[in-house]
Amino acid sequence: MTYKQIKWLILMLPTLSIGAWEYLRHTLLMPYLSMEMGNFLSPLIVFGVTVIFLVKLFKRLEQIQSELNEERSQKTALQERAKIARELHDGMAQSLFLLSIKINKLGRQANLAHNPHFIKMKQTLHHIHEDTRQAINNLRSPLVETNFNWTEALLKYISGVEKEHQLQVELNWKINEALLSTKEKVELFACIKETLINAIKHASTKQVLMAAEEQAGGWLLTIRNQTEKESLPESSQGYGLQILKDRAAAMGCSLAISIDHGEMCVSFRKGVLQDGRANPSAAGG
Repeated sequence: MTYKQIKWLILMLPTLSIGAWEYLRHTLLMPYLSMEMGNFLSPLIVFGVTVIFLVKLFKRLEQIQSELNEERSQKTALQERAKIARELHDGMAQSLFLLSIKINKLGRQANLAHNPHFIKMKQTLHHIHEDTRQAINNLRSPLVETNFNWTEALLKYISGVEKEHQLQVELNWKINEALLSTKEKVELFACIKETLINAIKHASTKQVLMAAEEQAGGWLLTIRNQTEKESLPESSQGYGLQILKDRAAAMGCSLAISIDHGEMCVSFRKGVLQDGRANPSAAGG
């Protein structure tokens, strides 16, 4: 039923109901109802029709209006995201590409191909360029909806990462997405993306192990990959790590990162710990 049809029904139902009542009253019920009883029943019938039909129609009207407002809001957000993505592509991404060409030219002219500082600078520039491209792709992607199949979207993303970066992700996912709130779905998806990107940049292998399971009052997600680092730096202030900390805190879960025998483990825990203590909401290293 369309918005216009509902409005016409709301306008016409009281008139049609009282008209039908008066017709029945004066044609079929006249011998059985007195004038006083008929007058008494008329407003009750209109009230009954209002309660039974109009209340439902008003709710449906409000629902349609809410859906229209949400659709308008999403359209506006998508337009803004597309605008930002276009500006990033035309501005920062193009500038980074030009800078990369100039640095390569400088390296050839100054014979810096084997200079460790020059190599590190090129790697850093490449990572920034990749991060910018990823940000542009994320902005061009549709917004996360509340009624979409989140697990299917996650599997599709992981499959895309495997094909693009020749990465093997062994996934053991045992969390029912109904256990996750909409906010947790958004933040957890972003955390998985950030962790996989870090693994692609810094891992010494092309294999990532990802396991997720439900626990008492919550869930646990662990992501493991081999690394050449022997330990975490004493002061970890990297931008990627700060993003993970902020998103973990937004979900009200803990973040733990460790390196043991050449394997890095990133874990997100929500709920009650095994010893019965409440899980801290702040992310910790």
